[in-house]
Amino acid sequence: MRVLIAGCGYVGTELGLRLARKGGHEVWGLKRDPNCLPDCIRPVCADLLNPSLKSHLPHVDSVVYAASADASSPERYRDAYVTGVENLLGALDSLSTPPSQLIFVSSTAVYGDAGGEWVDEDTVPSPADFRGTEILKGEDLVQSGSISGVSLRLGGIYGPGRAQLLERVRSGKARCLGNGHVWSNRIHRNDAAGALMHLLTRDDLDPVYVGVDDEPSPICEVYRYLSHLAGVPEPAVEVKVQEQSSNKRCSNQLLRSSGYSFEFPTFREGYRALVESETDGTG
Repeated sequence: MRVLIAGCGYVGTELGLRLARKGGHEVWGLKRDPNCLPDCIRPVCADLLNPSLKSHLPHVDSVVYAASADASSPERYRDAYVTGVENLLGALDSLSTPPSQLIFVSSTAVYGDAGGEWVDEDTVPSPADFRGTEILKGEDLVQSGSISGVSLRLGGIYGPGRAQLLERVRSGKARCLGNGHVWSNRIHRNDAAGALMHLLTRDDLDPVYVGVDDEPSPICEVYRYLSHLAGVPEPAVEVKVQEQSSNKRCSNQLLRSSGYSFEFPTFREGYRALVESETDGTG
């Protein structure tokens, strides 16, 4: 299989490594500066915000759109998830042999706040802010395009080099809200890349999958586990009323039932592996 990863960053690079080294596939990584990509990923130096992308694109079987916003603003999210998608779809449509599928890396932010209730692929999205709104626009573009499109809605991504929750606990900045559970959902980078590889190599896909691990968890439960793991005091509890825009429990049952097996089924295995990698010097 020949695969183009558009926006080959944190998750995209891991996906490319797995496709090339473990699957034996040919992989291209599209970035503004692709010089940092591993040798097994062929570089494509291009900007998704430039409408004239066609001349840069290789002929491939599948495309993964894994770009992300480089700042938290409506403009940057629109660039990453709407303008970039429009430009890429236009360029792909103009190829003599367009790819047969496009997988869009989306986010559970499209659901907004569900008041702590369960959400899945059948739940109607209701974004709470510009992040979910612009990402959902990107999903709609992919689904309405001429190339068969699939969206993978990822929870909060963590992994090597991206362990903000752990650092917050270690620094003493983490706080537990004392006015009830606030549910959180996450996925290790390896499983985000693994799920994408799984979907790329399957037929008869559904249009949307939720990409989170097996255990949505109250954020305070995560903080307390991390404090024990790191050997620091548990976060203080603060009782205050605060509006939450992402309080939901996301179900991964559709992804599980499609045959995907998680490397890190819960945050416990994932963060334990991160701490152990620091200890043995492999992190």
